Amino acid sequence: MTNAHQDALFVLVKSLSKSEKRQFKLYVGRLGVNTDAKFLALFNLLDKMRKYDEKQILDSGIVKKSQLSNLKAHLYKQILVSLRLNPVNQNVRIQIREQLDFATILYQKGLYKQSLKILEKAKSFAIENEEKNVAYEIVELEKVIETQYITRSIPDRADELAVEAKELSAQNVMTSKLSNLSLQLYGMMLKVGYVRSDEDLQKVKGYFDEHLPKYDIEKLGFREKLWLYKAHLWYSLLIQDFLSAYKYASKWVDLFYENEHMIPLNPVFFLKGNHYLLESLFFVKYASQFRQTLERLEEQVQDSSFPKNDNISSLAFLYINTNKLNLHFLEGTFDKGIYLVNIIEYGIKKHRQQIDEHHIMLLYYKIACLYFGNGDNKNCIAYLKKIISNKKLKMREDLMCFARVLSLVAHYEAGMDYHLEVQLKSTYKFLLKMNDLHEVQKEMIKFLRNLGDIYPTDLKGEFQKLYNELKKYENHPYEKRAFLYLDILSWLESHLQNKPVSEIIREKALAFTR
Repeated sequence: MTNAHQDALFVLVKSLSKSEKRQFKLYVGRLGVNTDAKFLALFNLLDKMRKYDEKQILDSGIVKKSQLSNLKAHLYKQILVSLRLNPVNQNVRIQIREQLDFATILYQKGLYKQSLKILEKAKSFAIENEEKNVAYEIVELEKVIETQYITRSIPDRADELAVEAKELSAQNVMTSKLSNLSLQLYGMMLKVGYVRSDEDLQKVKGYFDEHLPKYDIEKLGFREKLWLYKAHLWYSLLIQDFLSAYKYASKWVDLFYENEHMIPLNPVFFLKGNHYLLESLFFVKYASQFRQTLERLEEQVQDSSFPKNDNISSLAFLYINTNKLNLHFLEGTFDKGIYLVNIIEYGIKKHRQQIDEHHIMLLYYKIACLYFGNGDNKNCIAYLKKIISNKKLKMREDLMCFARVLSLVAHYEAGMDYHLEVQLKSTYKFLLKMNDLHEVQKEMIKFLRNLGDIYPTDLKGEFQKLYNELKKYENHPYEKRAFLYLDILSWLESHLQNKPVSEIIREKALAFTR
């Protein structure tokens, strides 16, 4: 890992756009005394650097080593203040917080009536936009002020504030319980993965039933419903109930379209909801609905009202292009998807700071599958090598597992017999270490290990045996997921029918179109 990734200030400076850098310099220069400030000189030096080099900073004479840490902290704070003032970052949440700050200042000056006036407007705005945590803070400050400035205009003011505080507190507690459940289920997904047995299923079901709070759907607001649907979605994915996942992902996305003013306020949740809806549609092979959902998402992201910043741009790039690849897999149009490779490679380079290693490797796996489906086994192997040789990938061992299995199949298809033998040994060792092999993986490894002993005339019969064996697991509750990573059945059918894999998948897509 480079110093550039280690130094937070350098990463922040490099993340600034040209307009943000220009605004920072204008912000600093608003007072003439700042034009020669050391922190501005440090900013200009970091801006010119290609990688972080502390020696270069000290050699420049801007600052002594003993003062560098304080100067960097000061510069970091000044950049954040400048970004906060940028109109691009002036979302509803920041505006409400700003009004709360103004009201606090007025209260401290003893201007109670003015403070209460601002708080009343800010509270209405917060509740309207589902910012109930800050709304509760506002009510608490109102209560403090009312104890020192009693207005005669509202006789029941104390009772009114007490009721508001109670209602907001109850709503915030419900949100907290649902968000905790959602987070814990997501953690299970990352740590353990999908359920693999009846025992796993009972554990997850027991945990979900025990921690799901009682609720009346009619009394839940936008925020509470959002966390409720997220919790149900994670539960559905964990137990591999993809129809249920589709149901709750649809509810999540519909919630935003029914409350369109919430899309600009919560763009990340909107993007994620659409991604999980598309993923669920992919799992249930609902191609026509998949295409419509993806097109609608792209239209929304390109709309002028949709927020634009580095985080949102990187997520939009990741989700839209991942699902464009999935659409080609659904329809078997691998050749038409090759153009996406250059777009994705450029996007990975552009958004490298914002996208985590796991999602980059997931994109590489999908590109490898795209090449495999198109019959380009060498490019498929090249992308799988990026995953297999990645030592940083700690999460989702299943991705590493299927990358290795697909690599074996691609080596076989490419006629790379010597490489196949080496791959078999390393893959077998890796899979044994995992100690949680699917039956599908076991059958694949057994078949590939015995390939060298099979006469060419018997090969078709062996393919048929493997196909018959794997077909049993196609709808198995705990084994079916293996086919979502790697469509082994279509590959086997291509050999049995002497057709390209893409043609087999296209025929299935046409027969299954709904």
